[in-house]
Amino acid sequence: MRAVVKATAAPGAQLQQVDVPVPGPRDVLVKVQATTVCGTDLHIYDWDAWARDRTRPPLIAGHEFSGEVVAVGSEVDNLVPGDRVAAETHVACGKCRACREGQAHVCRRTVILGVDTSGSYAEYVRLPATNGIKVPDAMDPVVASLLEPFGNAVHTVLAGPVAGRTVLVMGCGPIGIMACAVAAAAGAAAVFAVDINPYRLEFARRMGATHAIDSTGEDPVAAIRRATGGEGADVVCEMSGHPVAIRQAFEALAYAGRFSMLGLPSKPVELDLANAIVFKGATVQGIAGRRMYETWSQAMGLVTSGRVDLAQLVTHRLPLDAFDEAMSLMRSGACGKVALLP
Repeated sequence: MRAVVKATAAPGAQLQQVDVPVPGPRDVLVKVQATTVCGTDLHIYDWDAWARDRTRPPLIAGHEFSGEVVAVGSEVDNLVPGDRVAAETHVACGKCRACREGQAHVCRRTVILGVDTSGSYAEYVRLPATNGIKVPDAMDPVVASLLEPFGNAVHTVLAGPVAGRTVLVMGCGPIGIMACAVAAAAGAAAVFAVDINPYRLEFARRMGATHAIDSTGEDPVAAIRRATGGEGADVVCEMSGHPVAIRQAFEALAYAGRFSMLGLPSKPVELDLANAIVFKGATVQGIAGRRMYETWSQAMGLVTSGRVDLAQLVTHRLPLDAFDEAMSLMRSGACGKVALLP
């Protein structure tokens, strides 16, 4: 099969012919119909410090995908050939304390498809059957591929009450834009989107943000306080991981508010804990991936009900061999979600 392979510990990747993976007894083999590009994939492609520390070439990257089950292992009873699936790409151990207590999304032995083991930038991918999520036959394969990153937005926003609350989404990459849509669909009183990219801010507005704030030309904390009568945002969804944005987000958080953090800082962040958290009585949550499998049910419901239209976030559909172009688009920020179609 054709696959985009991170062959060496250096920037870039190559299209190669590799063996089709063989499913084990509890695995399924999926023919990839669509795979979408994530910021994590760009880190691996560019071979930055995070990628150098985390991944071990050779590796097939990619983890957001959907496709058709074409073969199943001898012990698989939840999927059959012909089923269309998306994928929960965090493979939990099922044995540690977190897994046994229903918290598999923070399994300390998690293996991530396309990061720790070969992924979806290929014509076929092997997947544990328990990680396959059935999708409707009529669902656009690209939209089905987006259910995985959409789950991150759903988990972040719905980790606490939203209806009637003011919500700040700090950082409007694709998952931040999705978070705006989730907050709007969940009945937020106002959704503040903050970023430095006007293209992405306009996207956020189209997807449900009521206020789009360019922090290069306006103080987002002052703007949010003005719009909330001085109170600040009841809920903050921090999606950027940028130290300045994180501090601004805590400043904009209302007293007794909720701060849910998905963004990953590249280095330690200095923070005034007393004023940002303690005196505010803030609830601070780390958000890792998707809750298995509550988040998937919520995400599927939001999409199949029509409350969130993920298709409008897709700006480019490219063949698999256009992966270099896909990475350039992601790096430029002048795109929504980019899909590769094997």
